[in-house]
Amino acid sequence: MEEQEPNDSRPSIPTWVWILGVFALILGLQLFLNGRFNGPRQVTMREVIELIDDGRVDNITVVGSRLEVTLDDENVVAAYKDSSDSLIDTLNYYGITDSYLQERGVDVVPRDQTAWNNLFAIVLSIGPVLLLIWIFTRGFRQMQGGGGNSIFGFGRSRAKNLNDADRPTVTFDDVAGVDEAKLELAEVVQFLREPEKFVQVGARIPKGVLMVGPPGTGKTLLARAVAGEAGVPFFHISGSEFVEMFVGVGASRVRDLFDKAKQAAPSIVFVDEIDAVGRQRGAGLGGGHDEREQTLNQILVEMDGFDNDTNVIVMAATNRADILDPALLRPGRFDRKVYVDLPDISGREKILGVHARGKPISKNVDLKDFARLTAGFSGADLENLLNEAAIFAARRDSKVIGLVDFQDAFDRIAIGPEKKSRAMSQSDKETVAYHEAGHALVSFFLQNTDPVQKITIVPRGRAGGYVMPLPEDRMVLSREFIEDSICWGLGGRAAEEVFFGQITTGASSDLQTTTQRARAMVTQYGMSDKLGLPIYGAGGASPFVGRDYGMGGNDYSDEAAKMIDEEVRRILGEQYARAVDIIDSNKDKMQKLAERLMEIETMDREEFEALMNQSPMDSLNGTEEKVV
Repeated sequence: MEEQEPNDSRPSIPTWVWILGVFALILGLQLFLNGRFNGPRQVTMREVIELIDDGRVDNITVVGSRLEVTLDDENVVAAYKDSSDSLIDTLNYYGITDSYLQERGVDVVPRDQTAWNNLFAIVLSIGPVLLLIWIFTRGFRQMQGGGGNSIFGFGRSRAKNLNDADRPTVTFDDVAGVDEAKLELAEVVQFLREPEKFVQVGARIPKGVLMVGPPGTGKTLLARAVAGEAGVPFFHISGSEFVEMFVGVGASRVRDLFDKAKQAAPSIVFVDEIDAVGRQRGAGLGGGHDEREQTLNQILVEMDGFDNDTNVIVMAATNRADILDPALLRPGRFDRKVYVDLPDISGREKILGVHARGKPISKNVDLKDFARLTAGFSGADLENLLNEAAIFAARRDSKVIGLVDFQDAFDRIAIGPEKKSRAMSQSDKETVAYHEAGHALVSFFLQNTDPVQKITIVPRGRAGGYVMPLPEDRMVLSREFIEDSICWGLGGRAAEEVFFGQITTGASSDLQTTTQRARAMVTQYGMSDKLGLPIYGAGGASPFVGRDYGMGGNDYSDEAAKMIDEEVRRILGEQYARAVDIIDSNKDKMQKLAERLMEIETMDREEFEALMNQSPMDSLNGTEEKVV
């Protein structure tokens, strides 16, 4: 096994540091040659003549235009003469002759430093030129090899080519809850591993696989698993990395990406969030986006060109398949569409099991219970649930993740963080208790609602309290279920009116939710006897501003809009009346439930159902038997 060279973690020296260093070196060399760095004291030529006249000079050393004068006390001073005149001419100018110097015992010692002066002149003249050449050469290389961020790298692809060392180690065993999607992608892996097997029977390798699904369902994770299973080069890029402010750059990057993928074939190109570049063309108000449309055109050409022999599979992921261009979705480009939906109860249990690997889970935690409780959660939500539970366990200095940690983590994700610092007055606490008790009691006496799992009046997030149902996975919703859910949502408002004779703002979110459900019954589901089967407002659901503008808004008349409002008001009124009747018929249980909530603040399913099943006689006798 070859030893890997250790990575040099030393930081590279910036260019400006090199430049400053070279200039400092030149300046230091100049100061050194001139003797101005810790050199002798400088004097004028007139002071030198006076020292000669006083007989204090032993000798004079001539170095070019510099005079080093050694005195009789062994001190040295320096002076400078005119470089165009010799020392004899300079001394004669001041009236000093050779005979006078001999009389005073002054020796003149010439010292030749022409080579040093020439070298210094060469450094000063050529050095800056060489420095500029080095700076421009280094900058040019960085611009050429700096990738997409450099001037010459705009047209290069920013895709990350994950080689053998960096290739994802994720396999299909690490992906749970999407068995149908894994089955579809397993054939893609087999195509890449054994292409001859399919070519022999005339089967064509699929050009593209589009994974569609809500956020957090594991689309990117599935792509990494395909790369880990197939063992081929994996090019990963985001759709937003194609689009730049310069027209034509995205198309150039697409060409460069596919050229690299073809050279490494068989290979996989994974484009995450392809809707950033694959939006439908010509759908904007006032024209399209030239850069994005050119990039999309280049992708279409690369995926369906004249060369059908390249073993390059394009995988893409999006949660907005409704806005993609139809030319991108046709067979021959994206041959397969893999729908990665939210997991069901068994899938959620498997996902929790995958993310629970390596974590110290307590024996009293049953993941199946939380799989049932987390209906509607995606894989990312379930991973976050386990992470939050581990954080709660760490806060409590626990060595294992217990049931309480899971419950607190679920409450934090579903509702929000607990607000222990919020001080509630007694009247507010009583209002919240009756409000939540109204939701729970109405839900208990309805036939088509989910059972109540938990009731609390502890503030969390923006809610002063909440009732947590135990949901079931449903593929379709019946008319009776939606009506009962609206009645259940209005139970809090009905309780406030029945017991206090007044209404508060606590039901604002309930009214918003129930109004949306009632409007959906009328306009989308055809559940209104008065309006019948037509769907109203289908044209207003387009995500494109230009298309909405051209269609003129709603696709129904003002008379139909008035009837829709009347039907929504009728549905809400009927269900609110049902909620009031249920509360009026069970005032004693309602009052006991609210008082118990004010006492303990949080109630579980067992205690709630025991209280609801208790007969009036048991309540009068003070017995606490549970009637099931």
